[in-house]
Amino acid sequence: MPLIPEEPQIHESAQGPRTAPTPRPVPGPRPAAPSRPGRPGPLRPAPPVQRTPRDVAAAKPGPPGPAASAAPAANPQIQLIPASAEGALDAADEAVDLLLESGRAPGDVLVITTGRPHPWAEHELSFGDASYWAQHDAGDDVFYTDAAVASRAASRPVVVVAVNGGPDTAAAVALPLAHARAGALLIVCGDPQQINSVLGTGV
Repeated sequence: MPLIPEEPQIHESAQGPRTAPTPRPVPGPRPAAPSRPGRPGPLRPAPPVQRTPRDVAAAKPGPPGPAASAAPAANPQIQLIPASAEGALDAADEAVDLLLESGRAPGDVLVITTGRPHPWAEHELSFGDASYWAQHDAGDDVFYTDAAVASRAASRPVVVVAVNGGPDTAAAVALPLAHARAGALLIVCGDPQQINSVLGTGV
């Protein structure tokens, strides 16, 4: 007599709908970044910039680090962040974020662009030239300007330059001016060959 295989028994508990909720991912901590118009999300620039705030002439005591220059006002440190003309503005923003996160006061920082103005500057200039420069004179926030009018800006402890295009002469004008305006630190974001040629002859 042939054997008839039994149908497999499917237990009710194995075929019902699965009701266990899928665990939702827990968002990780977000790095805090100052909220200014047009700011990109904070990223990390090249490691040399991370150390520069410690080396800058000190308004406030900080953790021990490499000895600062004896006369930073006369000879500011220069940090170069290689970047394309298209990426120079983002690199400058990243450097500013690191400076602020390390404790540098916003009013200590001046940002100069050689090409298209920073979105913050475009936004503030939409309210008029007088309002824009009044914010500069208040000196309580990062101030963004472009090379064409940067000569109106006062000196600040840190000057960041984004070599983001513009006329051929823009970098040649902006870099020596930025060097003169920087009290302790000059950060330049752009093409290293272009920057070194200008700083080597113009400063």
